Amino acid sequence: MNDSAAPTIALIDDDRNILTSLSIALQAEGFVTRVYSDPEAALKALLDNPADIAVCDIKMPRLDGIELLRRLREKTVMPLIFLTSKTDELDEALGLAMGADDYIAKPFSQRLLIARIKAILRRSDMNRLGEPSDEPSREVLVRGRLEMDPARHRVKWDGKDVTLTVTEFLILEALAHRPGVVKSRNQLMDAAYQDDVYVDDRTIDSHIKRLRRKFREVDNNFNAIDTLYGAGYRFSEE
Repeated sequence: MNDSAAPTIALIDDDRNILTSLSIALQAEGFVTRVYSDPEAALKALLDNPADIAVCDIKMPRLDGIELLRRLREKTVMPLIFLTSKTDELDEALGLAMGADDYIAKPFSQRLLIARIKAILRRSDMNRLGEPSDEPSREVLVRGRLEMDPARHRVKWDGKDVTLTVTEFLILEALAHRPGVVKSRNQLMDAAYQDDVYVDDRTIDSHIKRLRRKFREVDNNFNAIDTLYGAGYRFSEE
């Protein structure tokens, strides 16, 4: 991110109404926006001149969001948030596996999207500088083999890095804060989503599945997140 200028947000969607609405909301927050209704034009522009973060629809004609992300990742690590429909779980999983930073299902709260953008920009800036922001520090959370650094958005398991999206981080943090205590889906929704945004049970379950998969990539025997059927989830400190 350019320290001397406001962050630039690239908005990519074939729906011009969404582009206009989001652009106005983001500019009101002090961001600079670049809007693209043509994903091929967006790809060319962002390869030549990456933004600080991109917000991209998955379902678009000629070049969908997944392919656009794949091509971007060949040359840039620019953060990206996907906008998806509620039926795009497979695409969400593929996009996250390819390096998307988060996803938000349509219809969505602009306040939620802005909060996610700010969190990802904060994380990206701190990772680049190797130091915390000016915000009040949050202590590193250590639970057995798990280490979470909220200030830097860093997670380790047995000393190995685990890359999580902002939403996944917030869910895991809520679980790990009180090991052994069962958290209902509603409680996890409250931890990960703000501003009274509605998300259904399937969304939380999908995040838990991805959390387990990511930890099992560094430890095949990872089983620290328990499912209590009918009750919710808990973190088991080993």
